[in-house]
Amino acid sequence: MSEGRITDVSAMGRRSQEEQPGEIVNLPEMVPSSSELPPEGCPVMSGDGAKTSEVLYYWEYLHLDDLLNSQTPKSAERGNAVHDEVFFIAVHQTTELWFKQILFELESVLALMDQERIPERDLGVILSRLQRINVVQRLLVDQLDVLETMTPLDFLDFRSMLLPASGFQSVQFRLIENRFGLLEKDRLRIEGHSYSATLREDHVDLVTRSENAPSLFDYVEQWLARTPFLRTKDFNFIAVYHDVAEAKHAATRSALDGHPDQLAAFENGIRKFDAIFDKAVWDQDVKQGSRRLTYEAFMAALFINLYRDEPILHMPYLILTAIVDVDETLTMWRQRHALMAHRMLGRLTGTAGSGYDYLDETAKRYTPFRDLFDVATYLLPRTSLPRLPDTLVGDLDFRTS
Repeated sequence: MSEGRITDVSAMGRRSQEEQPGEIVNLPEMVPSSSELPPEGCPVMSGDGAKTSEVLYYWEYLHLDDLLNSQTPKSAERGNAVHDEVFFIAVHQTTELWFKQILFELESVLALMDQERIPERDLGVILSRLQRINVVQRLLVDQLDVLETMTPLDFLDFRSMLLPASGFQSVQFRLIENRFGLLEKDRLRIEGHSYSATLREDHVDLVTRSENAPSLFDYVEQWLARTPFLRTKDFNFIAVYHDVAEAKHAATRSALDGHPDQLAAFENGIRKFDAIFDKAVWDQDVKQGSRRLTYEAFMAALFINLYRDEPILHMPYLILTAIVDVDETLTMWRQRHALMAHRMLGRLTGTAGSGYDYLDETAKRYTPFRDLFDVATYLLPRTSLPRLPDTLVGDLDFRTS
């Protein structure tokens, strides 16, 4: 996936004396292939199991001299060190380290999904890495509790020294958003400016390339659209689903007879089914921006969710669930971050011009996989599911002979 791979930003500040300030640094790719890994694997042991002359030391392996000496408070540089600034730096550096790990996992998932046919064994790897991303994101949500042990008044002791730097300039977070599937056209603008307007030139190039590279959303949509079981010679999922859903709607109308207000609310709610029953309506919704997945991809997601107990569909169901989990947890982080900004700054704007209102709105709008959340709208009870033909049940099972 050469055109889709995004490079590591961790080294972008390290410039040699010969480099000019505005020059873009060429970086190694974030996720090396197995052929790019050092042949000896472990720094202590060579490929044949023999010890090298170098003895690995924990402190050096983790580069702790560099890591633990990278907290340089601006208040100390000005001769009046503020205690909480070291804490503030450490929390944000830790956050960036976790962002790097999320990107590392996400890039590996994209590389695995960049296949015309994804092998079954790769689906398990994709699932485990998506689940890891979700756990890391939950940790980042909890980490905001740690940051809030600093009070608003404590923050004011050094906040003015940080101008014009801002967390809004977190390049790695912008890469996560883009690689996950957030579109540039769906982003909010701050005072009429793009999110990249406050970034360094080389970082603008990096995030722009990530906008144009295939995202997790793109790969998931393509993967779902390839689902082969929705229409066979003796089964048409969309047709039988339509018949069952219409029958259930008729039964509900009958039960609500004599209750006009409830019936009106019900009729209003089931208008959402128009797009399920008519691809042209769905395509129009996509064009208007109220939906994003193609009709074929969404119907595949619905089929997988409804028939998830079939052996071959269970792993795809878990992957779709993991993607929803990641999107949900990222939204939780945005919401929690907005609340923290409100608590710390009140109605003031942040150092980059954003503030509580902006952050709160991103939590509502920045959900690339909202269509997967909407699948629940169209689920049927297991007792109402159309029975699959025996031949299809056999195709959806794992066979040993």
